[in-house]
Amino acid sequence: MELFTPQKETWFYHVNPAFKFFIIFAALLITLFNRNFAFALHLLLIYILLLVLWSGYSSRKLLLLLAPFVLIFISTASTMILFGKGDVIWWTWGIIKISEESFFRGLLLSMKTVSFGVMGLLFVLTTKPLLFFYALMQQFHLPPKYGYSFIAAIRLLPTVWEEFHTRTNALKIRGVRYKAGMKGIYERIRLYAVPLLAQSIRRAQRIAVAMEAKQFHIGSSRTYYYATSYSRLDAVLLLLMPGLLLFAYISAQYIPIFEWQPPIQQ
Repeated sequence: MELFTPQKETWFYHVNPAFKFFIIFAALLITLFNRNFAFALHLLLIYILLLVLWSGYSSRKLLLLLAPFVLIFISTASTMILFGKGDVIWWTWGIIKISEESFFRGLLLSMKTVSFGVMGLLFVLTTKPLLFFYALMQQFHLPPKYGYSFIAAIRLLPTVWEEFHTRTNALKIRGVRYKAGMKGIYERIRLYAVPLLAQSIRRAQRIAVAMEAKQFHIGSSRTYYYATSYSRLDAVLLLLMPGLLLFAYISAQYIPIFEWQPPIQQ
Protein backbone atom coordinates (compact mmCIF):
# COMPACT_ATOMS: atom_id res chain seq x y z
CA MET A 1 0.00 0.00 0.00
CA GLU A 2 3.00 2.31 0.37
CA LEU A 3 3.22 2.47 -3.42
CA PHE A 4 -0.24 4.05 -3.56
CA THR A 5 0.41 6.58 -0.80
CA PRO A 6 0.93 10.09 -2.24
CA GLN A 7 3.51 12.52 -0.94
CA LYS A 8 0.84 15.22 -0.69
CA GLU A 9 -2.81 15.73 -1.53
CA THR A 10 -3.24 18.30 -4.28
CA TRP A 11 -6.43 20.27 -4.90
CA PHE A 12 -7.48 17.58 -7.37
CA TYR A 13 -8.10 15.22 -4.44
CA HIS A 14 -10.81 17.51 -3.09
CA VAL A 15 -12.86 17.84 -6.28
CA ASN A 16 -16.22 16.06 -6.13
CA PRO A 17 -15.32 12.49 -7.21
CA ALA A 18 -18.36 11.93 -9.43
CA PHE A 19 -18.03 15.36 -11.05
CA LYS A 20 -14.32 14.68 -11.64
CA PHE A 21 -15.19 11.37 -13.29
CA PHE A 22 -17.59 12.94 -15.79
CA ILE A 23 -15.16 15.76 -16.63
CA ILE A 24 -12.41 13.22 -17.34
CA PHE A 25 -14.87 11.06 -19.27
CA ALA A 26 -15.84 14.02 -21.48
CA ALA A 27 -12.16 14.81 -22.14
CA LEU A 28 -11.49 11.20 -23.10
CA LEU A 29 -14.44 11.22 -25.50
CA ILE A 30 -12.75 14.06 -27.37
CA THR A 31 -9.54 12.01 -27.39
CA LEU A 32 -11.41 8.96 -28.69
CA PHE A 33 -13.06 10.66 -31.68
CA ASN A 34 -10.06 12.81 -32.60
CA ARG A 35 -8.20 11.84 -35.81
CA ASN A 36 -5.67 14.65 -35.88
CA PHE A 37 -2.18 13.32 -35.15
CA ALA A 38 -0.73 16.56 -33.77
CA PHE A 39 -3.77 17.19 -31.54
CA ALA A 40 -3.56 13.64 -30.13
CA LEU A 41 0.14 14.13 -29.36
CA HIS A 42 -0.47 17.44 -27.59
CA LEU A 43 -3.35 15.92 -25.61
CA LEU A 44 -1.15 13.05 -24.46
CA LEU A 45 1.58 15.43 -23.29
CA ILE A 46 -0.96 17.55 -21.39
CA TYR A 47 -2.47 14.46 -19.74
CA ILE A 48 0.97 13.31 -18.61
CA LEU A 49 1.68 16.80 -17.27
CA LEU A 50 -1.60 16.75 -15.32
CA LEU A 51 -0.66 13.38 -13.83
CA VAL A 52 2.72 14.71 -12.72
CA LEU A 53 1.35 17.96 -11.27
CA TRP A 54 -1.96 16.82 -9.76
CA SER A 55 -1.38 13.26 -8.59
CA GLY A 56 0.81 14.27 -5.65
CA TYR A 57 3.09 11.26 -6.19
CA SER A 58 6.87 11.30 -6.41
CA SER A 59 8.63 10.98 -9.75
CA ARG A 60 9.95 7.53 -8.82
CA LYS A 61 6.50 6.14 -8.12
CA LEU A 62 5.04 7.72 -11.25
CA LEU A 63 7.78 6.21 -13.40
CA LEU A 64 7.06 2.82 -11.86
CA LEU A 65 3.32 3.16 -12.46
CA LEU A 66 3.81 4.44 -16.01
CA ALA A 67 6.28 1.72 -17.00
CA PRO A 68 3.57 -0.73 -18.21
CA PHE A 69 2.23 1.96 -20.55
CA VAL A 70 5.44 1.69 -22.59
CA LEU A 71 4.58 -1.93 -23.35
CA ILE A 72 0.97 -0.96 -24.07
CA PHE A 73 2.15 1.76 -26.44
CA ILE A 74 4.42 -0.62 -28.36
CA SER A 75 1.94 -3.51 -28.54
CA THR A 76 -0.96 -1.30 -29.63
CA ALA A 77 1.04 0.50 -32.30
CA SER A 78 2.78 -2.59 -33.68
CA THR A 79 -0.47 -4.35 -34.61
CA MET A 80 -1.63 -1.45 -36.77
CA ILE A 81 1.85 -0.72 -38.14
CA LEU A 82 2.58 -4.28 -39.27
CA PHE A 83 -0.83 -5.20 -40.64
CA GLY A 84 -2.55 -1.90 -41.49
CA LYS A 85 -3.51 -0.74 -44.96
CA GLY A 86 -1.84 2.06 -46.90
CA ASP A 87 -0.74 3.25 -50.32
CA VAL A 88 2.77 4.55 -49.58
CA ILE A 89 4.56 1.25 -48.89
CA TRP A 90 7.78 1.45 -46.86
CA TRP A 91 8.55 -2.25 -46.39
CA THR A 92 6.80 -5.56 -47.04
CA TRP A 93 7.55 -9.16 -46.17
CA GLY A 94 4.93 -11.87 -46.47
CA ILE A 95 1.74 -10.80 -44.73
CA ILE A 96 3.58 -7.92 -43.03
CA LYS A 97 3.24 -4.64 -44.86
CA ILE A 98 4.42 -1.39 -43.32
CA SER A 99 3.16 1.76 -44.99
CA GLU A 100 3.27 5.44 -44.13
CA GLU A 101 -0.44 5.43 -43.32
CA SER A 102 -0.30 2.32 -41.13
CA PHE A 103 2.75 3.65 -39.26
CA PHE A 104 1.22 6.96 -38.25
CA ARG A 105 -2.23 5.50 -37.64
CA GLY A 106 -0.62 2.96 -35.35
CA LEU A 107 1.06 5.76 -33.42
CA LEU A 108 -2.24 7.65 -33.29
CA LEU A 109 -4.04 4.61 -31.90
CA SER A 110 -1.35 3.97 -29.31
CA MET A 111 -1.38 7.62 -28.18
CA LYS A 112 -5.13 7.42 -27.66
CA THR A 113 -4.73 4.21 -25.67
CA VAL A 114 -2.02 5.66 -23.42
CA SER A 115 -4.09 8.85 -22.98
CA PHE A 116 -6.94 6.73 -21.60
CA GLY A 117 -4.53 4.94 -19.30
CA VAL A 118 -2.89 8.12 -18.01
CA MET A 119 -6.17 9.88 -17.24
CA GLY A 120 -7.60 6.72 -15.71
CA LEU A 121 -4.54 6.45 -13.52
CA LEU A 122 -4.92 10.09 -12.49
CA PHE A 123 -8.52 9.46 -11.47
CA VAL A 124 -7.75 6.26 -9.58
CA LEU A 125 -4.79 7.71 -7.69
CA THR A 126 -6.68 10.83 -6.58
CA THR A 127 -10.09 9.33 -5.77
CA LYS A 128 -11.33 7.23 -2.89
CA PRO A 129 -13.74 4.57 -4.24
CA LEU A 130 -16.05 4.91 -1.25
CA LEU A 131 -16.53 8.66 -1.74
CA PHE A 132 -16.92 8.17 -5.50
CA PHE A 133 -19.99 5.97 -5.09
CA TYR A 134 -21.38 8.20 -2.34
CA ALA A 135 -21.05 11.17 -4.71
CA LEU A 136 -22.82 9.23 -7.46
CA MET A 137 -25.69 8.49 -5.10
CA GLN A 138 -25.96 12.02 -3.67
CA GLN A 139 -25.15 14.32 -6.60
CA PHE A 140 -26.13 12.14 -9.57
CA HIS A 141 -28.94 10.14 -7.93
CA LEU A 142 -27.56 6.69 -8.53
CA PRO A 143 -30.00 4.21 -6.89
CA PRO A 144 -28.57 3.11 -3.52
CA LYS A 145 -29.10 -0.55 -4.38
CA TYR A 146 -26.40 -0.21 -7.05
CA GLY A 147 -24.16 2.17 -5.14
CA TYR A 148 -24.02 0.09 -1.98
CA SER A 149 -23.58 -3.08 -4.04
CA PHE A 150 -20.40 -1.66 -5.56
CA ILE A 151 -19.20 -0.43 -2.16
CA ALA A 152 -19.78 -3.87 -0.63
CA ALA A 153 -17.92 -5.54 -3.50
CA ILE A 154 -14.92 -3.23 -3.09
CA ARG A 155 -14.84 -3.72 0.68
CA LEU A 156 -14.94 -7.52 0.27
CA LEU A 157 -12.04 -7.74 -2.19
CA PRO A 158 -9.35 -7.80 0.56
CA THR A 159 -11.30 -10.54 2.36
CA VAL A 160 -11.52 -12.67 -0.78
CA TRP A 161 -7.79 -12.17 -1.42
CA GLU A 162 -7.01 -13.20 2.16
CA GLU A 163 -9.13 -16.34 1.79
CA PHE A 164 -7.29 -17.14 -1.43
CA HIS A 165 -3.96 -17.00 0.40
CA THR A 166 -5.37 -19.09 3.25
CA ARG A 167 -6.53 -21.73 0.77
CA THR A 168 -3.13 -21.69 -0.94
CA ASN A 169 -1.27 -22.21 2.36
CA ALA A 170 -3.66 -24.98 3.39
CA LEU A 171 -3.06 -26.86 0.14
CA LYS A 172 0.71 -26.48 0.55
CA ILE A 173 0.57 -27.91 4.07
CA ARG A 174 -1.43 -30.87 2.78
CA GLY A 175 1.25 -31.54 0.21
CA VAL A 176 -0.99 -31.09 -2.82
CA ARG A 177 0.88 -31.39 -6.12
CA TYR A 178 -0.50 -30.35 -9.49
CA LYS A 179 -0.05 -32.10 -12.80
CA ALA A 180 1.50 -30.29 -15.74
CA GLY A 181 -0.48 -28.81 -18.61
CA MET A 182 -4.24 -28.42 -18.83
CA LYS A 183 -4.90 -31.07 -16.19
CA GLY A 184 -2.98 -29.02 -13.65
CA ILE A 185 -4.97 -25.89 -14.50
CA TYR A 186 -8.22 -27.86 -14.11
CA GLU A 187 -7.09 -29.18 -10.72
CA ARG A 188 -6.29 -25.66 -9.49
CA ILE A 189 -9.69 -24.38 -10.60
CA ARG A 190 -11.45 -27.30 -8.93
CA LEU A 191 -9.58 -26.91 -5.64
CA TYR A 192 -10.04 -23.13 -5.47
CA ALA A 193 -13.38 -22.34 -7.13
CA VAL A 194 -15.79 -24.36 -4.99
CA PRO A 195 -14.47 -23.31 -1.53
CA LEU A 196 -14.13 -19.64 -2.50
CA LEU A 197 -17.56 -19.61 -4.12
CA ALA A 198 -19.15 -21.25 -1.07
CA GLN A 199 -17.55 -18.71 1.25
CA SER A 200 -18.73 -15.83 -0.97
CA ILE A 201 -22.31 -17.13 -0.93
CA ARG A 202 -22.27 -17.41 2.87
CA ARG A 203 -20.84 -13.89 3.18
CA ALA A 204 -23.42 -12.46 0.78
CA GLN A 205 -26.19 -14.09 2.81
CA ARG A 206 -24.89 -12.56 6.04
CA ILE A 207 -24.67 -9.12 4.41
CA ALA A 208 -28.24 -9.43 3.12
CA VAL A 209 -29.52 -10.35 6.58
CA ALA A 210 -27.59 -7.45 8.15
CA MET A 211 -28.97 -4.93 5.64
CA GLU A 212 -32.50 -6.18 6.22
CA ALA A 213 -32.02 -5.92 9.99
CA LYS A 214 -30.93 -2.29 9.52
CA GLN A 215 -34.16 -1.52 7.65
CA PHE A 216 -32.45 -1.03 4.28
CA HIS A 217 -35.40 -0.71 1.91
CA ILE A 218 -34.99 -0.17 -1.82
CA GLY A 219 -36.60 3.05 -3.01
CA SER A 220 -36.85 4.75 0.36
CA SER A 221 -35.14 8.07 1.07
CA ARG A 222 -31.86 7.73 2.87
CA THR A 223 -29.29 9.70 4.80
CA TYR A 224 -25.55 9.16 4.30
CA TYR A 225 -22.73 8.87 6.79
CA TYR A 226 -20.31 10.45 4.29
CA ALA A 227 -21.72 13.65 2.82
CA THR A 228 -20.38 14.86 -0.53
CA SER A 229 -21.11 18.19 -2.19
CA TYR A 230 -19.90 20.62 -4.83
CA SER A 231 -17.27 23.25 -4.07
CA ARG A 232 -15.31 26.01 -5.76
CA LEU A 233 -12.76 23.45 -6.87
CA ASP A 234 -15.38 21.84 -9.09
CA ALA A 235 -15.88 25.16 -10.86
CA VAL A 236 -12.11 25.49 -11.24
CA LEU A 237 -11.92 22.07 -12.89
CA LEU A 238 -14.92 22.86 -15.09
CA LEU A 239 -13.14 25.94 -16.44
CA LEU A 240 -9.61 24.57 -16.47
CA MET A 241 -10.14 21.32 -18.34
CA PRO A 242 -11.87 22.84 -21.41
CA GLY A 243 -9.19 25.54 -21.37
CA LEU A 244 -6.44 22.93 -21.50
CA LEU A 245 -8.18 21.08 -24.32
CA LEU A 246 -8.55 24.32 -26.26
CA PHE A 247 -4.89 25.13 -25.65
CA ALA A 248 -3.89 21.69 -26.94
CA TYR A 249 -5.97 22.20 -30.07
CA ILE A 250 -4.59 25.68 -30.81
CA SER A 251 -1.00 24.68 -30.12
CA ALA A 252 -1.42 21.64 -32.39
CA GLN A 253 -2.60 23.94 -35.19
CA TYR A 254 0.00 26.68 -34.91
CA ILE A 255 3.02 25.17 -33.13
CA PRO A 256 2.79 21.42 -33.74
CA ILE A 257 5.51 19.26 -32.23
CA PHE A 258 4.97 16.81 -35.05
CA GLU A 259 2.12 16.60 -37.53
CA TRP A 260 1.01 14.15 -40.19
CA GLN A 261 -1.87 14.11 -42.59
CA PRO A 262 -2.95 11.15 -44.72
CA PRO A 263 -1.75 11.55 -48.30
CA ILE A 264 -4.42 12.77 -50.72
CA GLN A 265 -5.51 9.97 -52.99
CA GLN A 266 -5.40 10.77 -56.68
